Amino acid sequence: MPERLHDDLLHFRAAGMSLVLDCAGGLLPRVVHWGADLGDLTGDALAGLVRGEVAQVMSCSLDDPVPVSVLPQQSAGWLGTPGLTGHRDGEDFSTAFTTRSVRTVRTGPGEGPVAYRVAVDSVDRHAELALALEIEVTASGLVRQRATLTNEGARPYTVDGLLLTLPVPGHATELLDLTGRHLRERAPQRHSFTLGTHLRENRRGRTGIDATLVHVAGESGFGFRTGEVWGLHVAWSGNHRSLAEATPAGVRLLGGGEVLLSGEVRLAEGETYTSPWVYGSYGYGLDELAGRFHGYLRDRERHPRSPRPVTLNTWEAVYFRHDAEKLKALADAAAEVGAERFVLDDGWFRGRRDDTAGLGDWYVDKDVWPEGLHPLVDHVHALGMQFGLWFEPEMVNPDSDLARAHPEWIMATGGRVPPAARNQQVLDLGHPEAYAYVLERLDALVTEYRIGYLKWDHNRDLVEAGHSPRGTAGVHVQTAAVYRLVDELRARHPHLEIESCSSGGGRVDLGILERTDRVWTSDCIDALERQQIQRWTGLLLPPELLGSHVSSPVAHTTGRAHTLDFRAGTALFGHFGIEWDLTLASPEERARLAEWIAAYKRLRPLLHSGTVVHADHHDPALWLHGVVAPDRSRAVYALVQTATSVQSPPGRVRLPGLDPDAVYHLSPLAPGDRPEGPTGHRLPWWHGDGVELPGRVLTAAGVQAPALYPERLALFQAVRV
Repeated sequence: MPERLHDDLLHFRAAGMSLVLDCAGGLLPRVVHWGADLGDLTGDALAGLVRGEVAQVMSCSLDDPVPVSVLPQQSAGWLGTPGLTGHRDGEDFSTAFTTRSVRTVRTGPGEGPVAYRVAVDSVDRHAELALALEIEVTASGLVRQRATLTNEGARPYTVDGLLLTLPVPGHATELLDLTGRHLRERAPQRHSFTLGTHLRENRRGRTGIDATLVHVAGESGFGFRTGEVWGLHVAWSGNHRSLAEATPAGVRLLGGGEVLLSGEVRLAEGETYTSPWVYGSYGYGLDELAGRFHGYLRDRERHPRSPRPVTLNTWEAVYFRHDAEKLKALADAAAEVGAERFVLDDGWFRGRRDDTAGLGDWYVDKDVWPEGLHPLVDHVHALGMQFGLWFEPEMVNPDSDLARAHPEWIMATGGRVPPAARNQQVLDLGHPEAYAYVLERLDALVTEYRIGYLKWDHNRDLVEAGHSPRGTAGVHVQTAAVYRLVDELRARHPHLEIESCSSGGGRVDLGILERTDRVWTSDCIDALERQQIQRWTGLLLPPELLGSHVSSPVAHTTGRAHTLDFRAGTALFGHFGIEWDLTLASPEERARLAEWIAAYKRLRPLLHSGTVVHADHHDPALWLHGVVAPDRSRAVYALVQTATSVQSPPGRVRLPGLDPDAVYHLSPLAPGDRPEGPTGHRLPWWHGDGVELPGRVLTAAGVQAPALYPERLALFQAVRV
């Protein structure tokens, strides 16, 4: 059990992290400390920690110190962003919750990723509202929390927003968050953590291609291996917000929750609203912060356990040009190089010859597939591969039988149709009949064709997303309906795996990842762009959840040409796949790709279970990243030359994550052992028998890196002697 003092002070410790909660005085829990492990504290020490943390009352302020709880309240004197906003016809706009009980549970072995659970029951009798808080500490050292609000009054209560927060210390003076666009997701941006509110708000109806992913505050100049950092993630696939707020009184916090459109949540007596889970991760350096998310995900009961199969997706090979014989030949080529899953992308259903028509008519197009998909599915299965199929079940083309038959199923408001995107509108899954139709079609097709994998796409933002029949705001209802749909489909088909794709990386969050098996990281498969996109998506997700494919020699989205080794070496550090018409590849290209696929199969037990590491290298054009085995017996590293360097030769690179007291044999790793670079003398350790050095030396001093041409990479491994 956590250490406690009169049930008022709770101290939780997990994986080098401490969380101290103050539940005294009947107030909502207040975080006294969230960060580095404080060790085994006595009750007196905890009381001293709280006493030493109370701020001095200054001039022109309230007469008593202001406690800032995980749900901040103005009734306590907090004048920053409120935790709960809402009203009852203009009344009860401010709340003052009193805690009735605090229950703490330490989970046992086999109970999943959560180490501790705290349930806080509170009430505001004047406002006739009850609030239940759940605060959990995971075995990997994450803190996650959510709240359930219940209307106990006879009159309806409108919820405008619910924000849960975690404090960060004063030396967290710099912020990092992510932004982006289609084909260039996960672009980092850094700036000072100044006074005021830095708000990232998403109203796209999905997580968003420009989503912040993890909102990070840290010590100035923090890196992957240096500086204390605190990060927050909102696990919700609809509208959401995260913020970093600093006040002149010295309070700094991170907060997040759902963005509710006007009138979306109006509670009748006895009805409840439950917020999304809001996750917090602490670390010394971004690698440790990310590692807590990775550990949590891997500890889940539903985390993918089988080896992540090499996946060929047909989109960039054939686009809408579906032809059974061509696709069978592509399947033959895929099996030849070692693929284990074949996914038929967009274009298989009725009327779908381009992106202007057919979406929503989820019946196999008999004009293209007169015998249905059976000949192709049987051929794929005979080759020993799984069969997967692309869907976009939340969308509909106006030019479709579905839209013509049921225009009332299209999300809209105000008697007008929202602006089109990709020639499509959004299907209102909050409409019971629309929901039932989509579930029936998905269920029937998965059953008939023995589908093992769905590529579940979502290619547009939700604009004026009105819920029928009255056109009320419907993003909240739509998001909840999508979750129910996925859950029900998987309950009917427990073997089924699902990829979250949304214009590429537009739906990447721990809400959708509770029910899917990977994300399509980006529609851009240009290996240079993918180096950055995968690097920063990895703040949240481990490699086995990042769909990463080998593109054709010239990237479809950028026009860049890259070597096969650079493309495959980039895909290696994810869930490996192929997005290339292999029927056009030369025998030499297929043979080389087969070498990389064989290497992926050998390495995936390590890559998909180990600790992801990045070096904080002095040269911004030279990146080093890798994966270290959980017992630190082995590590695989990639040295990536993203651009030309000012320095030549590149100099030393340091290898993070190794056991300082172990001795390692460092050597090149095939097939990434052929570094392409400027001519010069051979690098002794690379071209000889490698080198043996203590982990402490490899981490602190490093070794000379091989010189590489821009947009090339090399692989090497460290094996404990």
